[in-house]
Amino acid sequence: MRQCLTSPDEGYYTTRTTEGTDQFGKTGDFITSPEISQIFGELVGIWFVAEWMQQGKMSSGLQLLELGPGRGTLMDDVLRTIANFRPMASGIDTIYLVEASPILREAQRRLLCGDSPMKEHPMGQQSTCKRIPSAKVVWVEDIKFIPREATNTPFIIAHEFFDALPIHAFQSIPIPIPPRQTLTLSTTQHSPPTRPPTPTTRNEWRELLVSPTAPPSILNPPKTAPPEFELTLAKAGTHHSRLLPALSPRYEALLPRAGSTVEISPQTQTITTYLTELITGTPQVTLPPLTSSSRTNSRTRTPPQMPAPITKPAPSGAALIIDYGPSDTIPINSLRGIRAHKLTSPFEAPGEVDLSVDVDFGAIVEVALGASEKVEVHGPVEQGDWLEGMGGRERLEALVGKAGVGMGDGMVEKEEVVKRLKEGWERLTGRGSDGMGRLYKVLAVVPERGGKRPVGFGGDV
Repeated sequence: MRQCLTSPDEGYYTTRTTEGTDQFGKTGDFITSPEISQIFGELVGIWFVAEWMQQGKMSSGLQLLELGPGRGTLMDDVLRTIANFRPMASGIDTIYLVEASPILREAQRRLLCGDSPMKEHPMGQQSTCKRIPSAKVVWVEDIKFIPREATNTPFIIAHEFFDALPIHAFQSIPIPIPPRQTLTLSTTQHSPPTRPPTPTTRNEWRELLVSPTAPPSILNPPKTAPPEFELTLAKAGTHHSRLLPALSPRYEALLPRAGSTVEISPQTQTITTYLTELITGTPQVTLPPLTSSSRTNSRTRTPPQMPAPITKPAPSGAALIIDYGPSDTIPINSLRGIRAHKLTSPFEAPGEVDLSVDVDFGAIVEVALGASEKVEVHGPVEQGDWLEGMGGRERLEALVGKAGVGMGDGMVEKEEVVKRLKEGWERLTGRGSDGMGRLYKVLAVVPERGGKRPVGFGGDV
C-alpha cells in the first residue's frame, strides 16, 4: 500500500503532475466530505473552538494540525470559522500540514496562503496563512517532524487519513501437531488408564501476502486477464505473524477460531501514540537496572540515549479522527481499490488506483488509552449523529436562508444553491447506500476530565 500510494516514482498521491488531474472531486476518483459541503469543515472548526473554551481559552501556543490535507479544503473551512473567534485565532502560531505529495502541497499553498510564497523550513516548507496572517503554515512529510513541546496546545484533525495506512492481514489456520512417540514398559494385562484425546492440531497465525498472480491454466484460460497480483497465504510463520497479533488480546481471542482473519496497521498504532503524546507530553522512560555482568563492563558500556521526556503542566489540545470502519469489531477483508468513484480490484494498475482499508477504531482507542492515563477517548459515533449534535441542521437552515442574497432577481441561481446545500447535507448524514452518515465514524481524544463528554459526543460547551 505504501509503495502504491506514496512512492516518489510511481505513487498514486505523489505523481499526478498535470493541473486539474488530482484525485478529488467529480473529475477524480473519489469525493470527500469537505468537498461536498462547507458545513462539514465549519463544524470541525466549531468543535475545536468548543474544546479551546473547555480547556480555559489559552491565549498562546495554539497549533492546528491536519494529517493528509488533500486540496486543503477542510483546513480552509476550519480556518475561516476559527477566524471569527479572534481570541482563539490570535493565539494560533503554527498550522502543520502532514503531506508527502509536492503537487498537493502546492494546491494547499494556493488555497490557504494565497500569494504568499513557499519557503524552506528546517522541518520542510512554510508560508503565511491568509486567513490568520499571524500564523505560519508549515508542511512536513511525517508527523514525527512536529515537535512535542511543553507549551504547545495542538488541535488535530485526521479525516480519511488512517484508511490509507498500510496493513498486515493474518488468518488463523490449524497446524498438525506431530504425534508423540511413547514406549510401553509394562507386561501386565491391566488396561491402560483412560486419557483425554491428544489434540492433533494447534492454531497459528499465517500472514496474507501480496504475490504475483499465478499463470492461468492453458486448458481453461480466463475470458479476461486477471489482475497482476493476488493474495496468498504464507506457508510458514513470518516475523509479523508472530509479533503483531500478540500485541492485543483483541486479536489473540480470535486465534482459537480457525479461519478468523484480522487486519493490523502498525503505522496507525505509532501515529496514535504520537498524537496522544502531543496532547499529554512524553512519559518518563525508566531504564532497567544494570546486571552484575553489565556493571563489570560499565567502563566500556555506553548507556542508551533515550529522548528527554516532555512534561506538560497539564494535558492540552485534542484530536478528532473521522474515517470509515466498524465501531467495535476488527476489520476483515477490507482492502479495496477505488477508481472513477467505483470499487475495483486493489491489485490492478498499481499507482493508478486509490487503495484504502477499513479503520480499526478499537485499536485506536486501545493504543491512545495505553499511551497515557491523562487522556479520554470518546466515540466512535456515527458521522450523521455527530454532525446533527454539532448543530449542522441549524447551520444548513441558516445557509438556505441566506441563499440568493446579492443575486438580485436570480431565483434560478437561488434554487440551485438551495438544492446543492440540501443534497450535500443529505449525503453527509444519510444512512442509505449513498449516504456517509452511518458508514463514517467520529472519534475524539481529549485531556482527561472525569468523563465529561465533549460537544458532539453527548456533551455541551
